[in-house]
Amino acid sequence: MRDKSRLRFRLRLRKFLTSASALTFFMALTFISTLSSSAADIKPRRVVTENGIVLLILERHSLPIVNINMVIKSGSIYESDEKAGLSSIMSSLLDEGTKTRTSTQISQEIDFVGGSLSAFGGDDSSGASLRILKKDLPLGLDLLSDIVINPTFPEAEIERKKAEMIGGLLSEKDDPGTVAGKAFNEMIFGAHPYHRAANGTEATIPGITRDDIVAYYERFYRPNNTIMSIVGDITEQEAIEAVNRYFGKWEKKEISLPLIPNAPLLEKSVVKLIDKDLTQANIIIGHIGIERKNPDYYNLVVMNYILGGGGFSSRLMKDIRDNQGLVYGIHSNYDAGFYPGSFAVSLQTKNESANKAIDAVLKEIKRIREEPVSDQEIKEAKSYLIGSFPLRIDTNAKIAGILTSIEFFGLGLDYFDRYPGLIGSVTKADITRVAKKYLDPERFAMVVVAKQTEAKVKE
Repeated sequence: MRDKSRLRFRLRLRKFLTSASALTFFMALTFISTLSSSAADIKPRRVVTENGIVLLILERHSLPIVNINMVIKSGSIYESDEKAGLSSIMSSLLDEGTKTRTSTQISQEIDFVGGSLSAFGGDDSSGASLRILKKDLPLGLDLLSDIVINPTFPEAEIERKKAEMIGGLLSEKDDPGTVAGKAFNEMIFGAHPYHRAANGTEATIPGITRDDIVAYYERFYRPNNTIMSIVGDITEQEAIEAVNRYFGKWEKKEISLPLIPNAPLLEKSVVKLIDKDLTQANIIIGHIGIERKNPDYYNLVVMNYILGGGGFSSRLMKDIRDNQGLVYGIHSNYDAGFYPGSFAVSLQTKNESANKAIDAVLKEIKRIREEPVSDQEIKEAKSYLIGSFPLRIDTNAKIAGILTSIEFFGLGLDYFDRYPGLIGSVTKADITRVAKKYLDPERFAMVVVAKQTEAKVKE
């Protein structure tokens, strides 16, 4: 069946290419080749440099492009409540000026060769990424190493970033989904750092100083706290030599990452009602989930696809949207991080339908715990999850990102080989077992952002 679909795709593409340019033709053939190749063909190499960088290398010579992804274990989980947003500000300032370049010079140099260079931050980590033509790789690595090793965090840029973040926080107040999400995290995570938004708060951002930023950078940005993936038109030897040339003088330092206790499970259900003049209610229902390294992760991926992660084929969508017409959209998700994240069902419905929709969600959660899923449901879930896997690795940039995640979470370099089997081996009994273990329709947190006089949600 997959061969027939591929043939139809090729025929449609051939018809389109009769009027396409030679470049488009070349890129399209490369895309087909990528999708047709098995994930098992991805065989990265792992090397640790003398100063401690964990280097993951994958040669892919189909295009003269190199992608590099750097991850540093330095996310917002390591900042204090009083300095919430510190990690985000720090990472966003990496490309805003170094000891040898201004932010304008950095932008002009990378733009001149058509490359891209960016810095990012999140809950568990932060870092930087580079995409550049092979011929311009020396310049790209010079820029990447410069922003990672030599940032200066200019005061003017700090104040500009703080103003931008406060403006963004104010805008978020008009987004009921964001309001609900932040309130939900505060309810389920308690004192755990995951309760904070990575972009901080209006109260904490103004108090973050340049000294705070420099101290945070110096604490975490070290080669022996870094994972770097290099994917593209480069040999293993070239990659090692290039990293040693541009990052070899980066001095390592002993780093002790604090061990953070997992957030405790809720002892009873809690409800938070937020009143806004809206025509529809935004609702989140859920509780603590799992960490990414949990051995039941793949069982839960399949279970969640059937419950609410599978779009229009999921139970929540079929029953609550299609059959009952109660919601505009509904989705369930496990956010599995370095520590146990959240399990959440998110939905939007008319204010007047809020209680019916909530009851329907809890009913479906109970049902998947008590009744075995059908043969058809598990077959469709596994078919989609395995069949769509190549689309997660259809570009070098995606592969570079997955490689750093594999190392970060300790998933093993044979992940690409094992993934189809891990999904394919999930049984109906596994789904019932993990549903009973990790779903709790009796002890959950619920946030309802709505016009409360119309929603009249039961507490």
